[in-house]
Amino acid sequence: MTADWLASEGYEPVRVSNFARALDEIKERSFDLLLADYNFAFGESTKAFAVVRGRNAKTPIVIVGNPDAAHESQALARGAMYLPRPVDRTSLVCAVSMGLMDSRPERRSPRKRVARFEAVVEGIPSHIVDVSNEGLRLEIPRSKKSAPPPPYFNVKVPIIGVTLSVRRMWTCNLPDAAREASWYGGELTRNARRVELAWLSFVDTIPSPGTKLEVH
Repeated sequence: MTADWLASEGYEPVRVSNFARALDEIKERSFDLLLADYNFAFGESTKAFAVVRGRNAKTPIVIVGNPDAAHESQALARGAMYLPRPVDRTSLVCAVSMGLMDSRPERRSPRKRVARFEAVVEGIPSHIVDVSNEGLRLEIPRSKKSAPPPPYFNVKVPIIGVTLSVRRMWTCNLPDAAREASWYGGELTRNARRVELAWLSFVDTIPSPGTKLEVH
């Protein structure tokens, strides 16, 4: 099913019938991303994650597993994305797209997950959910009254008192169906040096998820 979803989006998934054959494919074949079950990635009999990292430390990896905080933390700590079951098409395709975008040679710094905080995108109250020196991922509510952001748009970040000029790179619906929102990946562009320095300092010092952000 997941292979069919990815094929319909223009990707070329490699289908194999068992763990042993899959592990052989990982060792022998060139590939752009690994989509793996948690037990296959980290299980004692395979440890495919270690094999992939041994070949290329920057290969994007998407792990599918049961809703388990410990398993998710393990995957995230090792630089992989984690999709809890049941997985839907939107969340799978979004995770694969994000992984491939992050692995592009032109990305100069890693994506940093943060506790989501407020931003305003072209007048629409939104949230920033992760950051890097070059850009950010936004969560923007979907509404019939509001259009998606244009190819170039402004993001006001109240917590640091700056407005960023951003170029839209990709978009996908939020995997959490309970919230009517979309994710937008943006790259900072054409910003004043003062704004760039403020953003770089913020990315360097922003707390990790679970730390409450306050504005005084």
